Amino acid sequence: INELIQKKQLLEAFASIKYLEDETIAERDAGKYVDNPQEFVRKSKDVDLLYNSITNTIQSIVVETLEQPTVEATTLTSLVTLIAREEAAHPNTASAAAPGSDLLGTPRKWREEWRKAINESARKRVLRVPMALKEEDSSWLSLHLGFLQKHLSEDLVKIKFSVKKCYPEEYQVCDTYVEAFHKAIASHLQALSHRLLEFNELHTMLDWVANTYLSELFLGHPDLKPEVKTENLSLLLTPADWDKLKNSYIASAKGKIRSYFENILRMESTEKWEKEDHPEVKENLYYSSLSFDIQAIIGEYMKMSREISRSLEIKMLELCLAELHEFIPRFGKKFSAWSTAQDSPIFAPYFAAYVNSFHDLVSGLKTVFKVNTGELEKTLAALTRNFTDIFLDKLRTKAQPLFKKILTKDWILAMERPDSLASAVSQFSKHLQHMRQPKGQELLHDIHKYVVREYIAQVIRPRRKMNRETRQIVSNKMSQEARILNDMFIDQGSDSGWLLPAIHHIANILGEDRKDKIEEHVKELCEDYPDIR
Repeated sequence: INELIQKKQLLEAFASIKYLEDETIAERDAGKYVDNPQEFVRKSKDVDLLYNSITNTIQSIVVETLEQPTVEATTLTSLVTLIAREEAAHPNTASAAAPGSDLLGTPRKWREEWRKAINESARKRVLRVPMALKEEDSSWLSLHLGFLQKHLSEDLVKIKFSVKKCYPEEYQVCDTYVEAFHKAIASHLQALSHRLLEFNELHTMLDWVANTYLSELFLGHPDLKPEVKTENLSLLLTPADWDKLKNSYIASAKGKIRSYFENILRMESTEKWEKEDHPEVKENLYYSSLSFDIQAIIGEYMKMSREISRSLEIKMLELCLAELHEFIPRFGKKFSAWSTAQDSPIFAPYFAAYVNSFHDLVSGLKTVFKVNTGELEKTLAALTRNFTDIFLDKLRTKAQPLFKKILTKDWILAMERPDSLASAVSQFSKHLQHMRQPKGQELLHDIHKYVVREYIAQVIRPRRKMNRETRQIVSNKMSQEARILNDMFIDQGSDSGWLLPAIHHIANILGEDRKDKIEEHVKELCEDYPDIR
């Protein structure tokens, strides 16, 4: 009988074992073993061992079905006949086994063993799929899932076209194999998910589960339809494991996004500020890639998350915004520190470029990402005020020495060029025409007003008396400088031309001897600037 089993002549082997089993039962019932129970135990064990050998062979046949290049249809057909004959020979009734008869006459449940063998075969085939070590290939998980997809797709095609036809419809062969592979893959992925996975690996697994597994790339492939059905499959990962993966993905993304933001800051510092690389001009505005880079990072991570689920996309956006809220102050602090430590000619252009970029950032977040930017706008407004203060401090530092020279002997004797003050102020104000409006215009107006007010303050400060000739020289020089300053501001886009007469009025008063004329000039001054009183 063992030889028949080894040759896989299972129908003949089963008939012989059944004959031996029936004979032993009959002898037992006839009382043959009353005086020799050991002999009964031996014969019963022989029957059991022979049936177990057939069980093991059934398992081997199932395993070999997918491992062999071709399907042995005759063997599978005989297997089906064998199971049917065993089920007929051993009806599943409570009286099948008499007391003390061990397993004689009881159902062997080979159909159930067949299912177990399919499950075990699927488990082993999943575990045998090639998987490189992480240290050898950073794309190990992506490659592994690709191999898994390829090998198991080939198995399912083989089952559909070659294995299924060997079984009766009642066996639901395709459904049984699909369920077995599904369980095996689920168990395998659960084990993989418990590893310490990096961001890219977490994304690979989430994306594969969400977008590949049931798609036309794998179980939903047209070649597998309609036999392979996915509608009734359970979740590949439990809700707890799925949520754990998503949470790990978000936690891992936090470090990646922070690193990208820090890299932006490092590039701005080392490649632009320190190298004094002047910002480019686009559409007459100073341009910084700051807003584009930030939005590109947010957009990329949201896209990756959206491919997995909408809820994950929302979580990723929340994370990106939280990191952005922390990054902006760090960026501002570093730029402020650099600008106060350096007297660099590119500070003013970058100040304008960043103000422009802040505007683009808020606009992009609102329109592209539908974000409520209220808190961010407050942060950016505070940062802009800080940058503006530094800008104005630098301008005052350059201009104050020149204001103090007004009405000095050297100034009167024209030792200083008449455009020296305008030139110093223009080093800053000329860049505001490349700042987005209305901010640039507002700041230019403030500077224009500051220069006129500071100029007049220097002139009306009490000093030594001047003779008529000197006062005429001063008057002419003031008028000349007022025109130069006004022309400069108007050329740069200032709409504060109303400030022009102020210095001229003071100049006229200083150059006049007659009291009635002086009173007339004072009256004109008060009419043009009522608040001067």
